Amino acid sequence: MHKALRYLGGPAIAGLLLALLIILLFPQWLGLERSELDLREAPRLGIAQSGPVSYADAVERAAPTVANLYTTKVVSKPSNPLFGDPQFRRFFGDNLPQQRRMESSLGSAVIMSPKGYLLTNNHVVAGADQIVVALKDGRETLARVIGSDPETDLAVLKIDLPALPAITLGHSDDIRIGDVSLAIGNPFGVGQTVTMGIISATGRNQLGLNTYEDFIQTDAAINPGNSGGALVDAHGNLIGINTAIFSRSGGSQGIGFAIPTKLALEVMQAIIEHGQVIRGWLGIEVQPLTAELAESFGLAGRSGIIVAGIYRASPALRAGLQPGDVILALDGEPVSDGRQAMNQVARKRPGQGVRIDVVRGGEQLTLSAEVGVRPAPSGAE
Repeated sequence: MHKALRYLGGPAIAGLLLALLIILLFPQWLGLERSELDLREAPRLGIAQSGPVSYADAVERAAPTVANLYTTKVVSKPSNPLFGDPQFRRFFGDNLPQQRRMESSLGSAVIMSPKGYLLTNNHVVAGADQIVVALKDGRETLARVIGSDPETDLAVLKIDLPALPAITLGHSDDIRIGDVSLAIGNPFGVGQTVTMGIISATGRNQLGLNTYEDFIQTDAAINPGNSGGALVDAHGNLIGINTAIFSRSGGSQGIGFAIPTKLALEVMQAIIEHGQVIRGWLGIEVQPLTAELAESFGLAGRSGIIVAGIYRASPALRAGLQPGDVILALDGEPVSDGRQAMNQVARKRPGQGVRIDVVRGGEQLTLSAEVGVRPAPSGAE
């Protein structure tokens, strides 16, 4: 009996496995019905799958590098509300008693270098007479503004303290929608706070917040006071500088925006080296090429922008651009909207050349321009 089981056991098991396989793959052979939907069911796993149960290690790495900012400035206001009335000022002039008082605001900043360079938002420190930086380890000091860039809403601060922690830089170009993100800052002045969410979108622009926009969108709670704080990944690496929220109530509604690390670093390095961000400029005003306009120009299905105006003594004028020209490409890269074109030109150094493919009167032309220095914010491309 034992010998028979030994010789027959193997084939019997193989036969059972074959029968199960036939039932799974070809149930119709046995008269069993198969779902017409052809649904795909996930395999049953012996061990339950789960994500991380804590981001404490990431926070432990990043939190010491995020500082709280307390800014103060002296403002002058009429000592009596009546003095601010336009009709009253019309008769008595501007030499009216003024009351000077101190205004304070809250924000956050990220320590980017052990040498004491911090990144924050321009709107946090703009016009401040004094900026107090409070570190997580309890130290406090005054900061000075190295420079700012209102067009990206970034500012660089400098503090002089020994043994400063510096954040580890992540790769903002590599983030994906759905990645975990942590926002660290000082919301409402309650003290350093960490919130968690995911990356909701990348490359957000045309929000009307800054001249140059390339935002990371996250649903990690960002509130007033978080501005200038860090947006980090699940490992505690910096991927953005928290900047703004979309809110009808003033609090977080799950739509927050951060400036990507790559853009923030470019601005910071330019400010430290040159005191400002030097951007390329052509000197044109543009309007979108709508489907109707494209058809009238004989460019149905093509993308581009229409030159609506040209600044005097601008690189565009010297290159021969004319109002009414349709710009199809810059340096061979198709142009789809004015903001994209502005960003593309702004990335060039003044003095560099740019090839402009245009359509004028139904004829396609290629012009060459030497990029100039972008002047103070004016809305020009």
